[in-house]
Amino acid sequence: MQRFINNPDDVVDEIVKGYLLDNRALETLPNNFRVVKRKKIPKRVTLVSGGGSGHEPSFIGYIRPGMLDVAAIGEIFSSPTAKSFREAFKVADQGAGVACIFGNYSGDNMNVKSAIMDVADEGVKVKSVVSRDDIASAPKSEKDRRHGIAGLYYMWLVAGKVAEQGGSLEEVCAAAQRAADNTASICVGLKELTIPAVGHPNFKIPDGKYELGIGHHGEPGLEKYTLSSSNEIAKKMVGELIEDLDISEKNEVAIMLSGLGSTPIGEQYILFQDVMYWLKKQDIKVVSTKVGNLVTSLNMNGAALTILKLDSKLKEWLINKC
Repeated sequence: MQRFINNPDDVVDEIVKGYLLDNRALETLPNNFRVVKRKKIPKRVTLVSGGGSGHEPSFIGYIRPGMLDVAAIGEIFSSPTAKSFREAFKVADQGAGVACIFGNYSGDNMNVKSAIMDVADEGVKVKSVVSRDDIASAPKSEKDRRHGIAGLYYMWLVAGKVAEQGGSLEEVCAAAQRAADNTASICVGLKELTIPAVGHPNFKIPDGKYELGIGHHGEPGLEKYTLSSSNEIAKKMVGELIEDLDISEKNEVAIMLSGLGSTPIGEQYILFQDVMYWLKKQDIKVVSTKVGNLVTSLNMNGAALTILKLDSKLKEWLINKC
């Protein structure tokens, strides 16, 4: 394993330290280094999220104006503790309530629910909205079991917009839910990842193959295919998402293509132009795009494609944000 690390057990703390050195508008709590916040939190409904490390810039990189105010940080691919979520809610609260927008994983669900009950006893009102955009993690008929991955980005954007406009806690959460209900993602893995503390891959993608629908933590995908052209891979990804979201001709969408950690930016743009080709071929109008290492998975070689099916309100909230 050839990586820029010191002690594998210190990776998360050193990620946070390095990020704060480059982002002086943020700070950690004095008594909890795993809760990162804006130094000046606005007096409005505030946004909190959190999850396992290894997906940088998510979650820490989205603590900024118009998106998150506070984030709880977990170990690599592990939920933040209930204590971290609890302290994140308390420091975020400015009297108007806290919207917690996070991904659907068992540990996160358990710890968020526990923290919400704890802070309620102290007069802090928290409502949660859960992302379930990973279409490969469960069939559409069992959507409640799906994991939340890159689709969180759009939820934070629209919720942040409504919060900045002075929306109530209920309105902010309704906006996040509206985005969640219209978002779907799928990942493709070309080469497996390695968790620093483990030192070797815990799964294998054979040379000459790619895995469609692989999870952000290396969870098994829908199927392994013989590695083909970028255009053919894009066709499969787009087809799966269009079917899941029931997108038809003339629909408007926002799309986000994120590298998973070690995918060269140039290759991301090759895949992106192929995605755009297949959307145009089906007469689907793309009104907002985002490409780059946005929600990663350590050093996995691959990409995540996220599509947000737009309605008039979602378009209004996003048009000046993306």
